[in-house]
Amino acid sequence: MRFLHTSDWHLGRRFHTKDLIPAQEAFLDHLVDTARTENVDAILVAGDIYDRAIPSLDAVRLFNRALHQLADLDIPIIMISGNHDSAHRLGVGSGLLARAGIHLRTDPDTCDIPVLLEDADGPVAVYGIPYLEPSMVRTQLEAEAASHHAVLTAALDRIHADLTNRQPAGTRSVVIAHAFVTPWSGQSEDPRMEESDSERDLSVGGVAHVGADVFDGIDYVALGHLHGPQKVTDRVRYSGSPLAYSFSEATHAKSITLVDLTTSDAVPAVKRLPCPTPHRLERIEGLLDDLLTDPAHEHLKSAWLEVTLTDTALPFEAMARLRRRFPHTLSLKHQRAFIPAQATDTPTYTQRLQGRSELDIACDFIADLRGTAPTPDEHALLQQAVDAARVNELQKETV
Repeated sequence: MRFLHTSDWHLGRRFHTKDLIPAQEAFLDHLVDTARTENVDAILVAGDIYDRAIPSLDAVRLFNRALHQLADLDIPIIMISGNHDSAHRLGVGSGLLARAGIHLRTDPDTCDIPVLLEDADGPVAVYGIPYLEPSMVRTQLEAEAASHHAVLTAALDRIHADLTNRQPAGTRSVVIAHAFVTPWSGQSEDPRMEESDSERDLSVGGVAHVGADVFDGIDYVALGHLHGPQKVTDRVRYSGSPLAYSFSEATHAKSITLVDLTTSDAVPAVKRLPCPTPHRLERIEGLLDDLLTDPAHEHLKSAWLEVTLTDTALPFEAMARLRRRFPHTLSLKHQRAFIPAQATDTPTYTQRLQGRSELDIACDFIADLRGTAPTPDEHALLQQAVDAARVNELQKETV
């Protein structure tokens, strides 16, 4: 059976000042054309359909257009909600859409209700697990704890129970999920998993990831959330986003994933198919005068550009001067060149916060205020407060 695996459309998102609706429309046309030319049996969409819980009218219109195009393919489409989506809003009309072959899975209670497909090798059960916010679904799924690992494990327990009772025995299985999955459950950070600046943090209790072993026994897992296409295991993969949504994705080769699933004991055959790129992204750094005069940078005139200036002081009207040579300069940063150790300059506020979590910042505040770091009990309370604030924001988005 042949699938197209895609995710993280983020309909309605802008790239700095640029409207991406035309580029997203071109991608959806490409997706539909590819499904036809590759003779796929189903399309799997692993969450973050929209960029915001309350999407713009242009984004809703584009999704409505896409639904009609997908329905016209006359093949099953299975999609889930991601952490950027409002599950309730996205799921409106899901019963009616299922009659047109578009199966939306936005309610955790439906994670063990598969879309059943069939080919010459027998049946395939496709399960959709929407993004699971641990503290909001723990009770619903009867999970052991309010953690990503616990709620995903509870969802997979339901799926395995359903598979066990299916006839014929050995029914092949596919799971669509939206989560931060790493090859090994014991690692808080895995250098093989590439993150992007445009992905929203999923950490709960300081832990954002789950190990791929929660999906053991599933023939193929179609993941969403990370924007770079990448392999977690032979059977667990991210398709990545179809477009770049931050300059940290400048080196990504954006694609959709073609998956051929034969027998359950065979590793799925996977091929990445490139997506259309509206503009190439480039990042350069240096002194302003050098960037404005060096002929080696001439090819960057048509690129969407992030510039980091290394001048000692930020030059006057730097952005305006850059745009006269590079009209599509979208981001300007100032990072002074190396300062000798004896210099007394201190890092800027932005530099001090760069790469630090909300919990790190809160702990630093306590340490600066009273001169000692938080105790273990205080650290735990701060973690609870950070988690509660994030969940509160998610609850506001779902109202």
